[in-house]
Amino acid sequence: MKKFKELPIFKSEEEESTFWDAHDVTEYFDMSKAKSVRLSNLKKTTKSISLRLPVDMIEELKVKANAMDVPYQSLIKMFLTHALKTA
Repeated sequence: MKKFKELPIFKSEEEESTFWDAHDVTEYFDMSKAKSVRLSNLKKTTKSISLRLPVDMIEELKVKANAMDVPYQSLIKMFLTHALKTA
């Protein structure tokens, strides 16, 4: 049976991050016992993009979004999500 190294106690997340940048996790943990988990409550990482739309389209989106009581950018994301699921 493989002997694993003892994990040091870290003073900060930055110190731990630096440690893992230079070390292999398999020297400290038995990865054969690792279990897959789903972190469903994590907020997805987003990235800003620039998208040119006709002014009248933006105004129409704002009117529809206002009627639904949601920000217009959220409405655009809802439309895109729906389109991707049905494509």
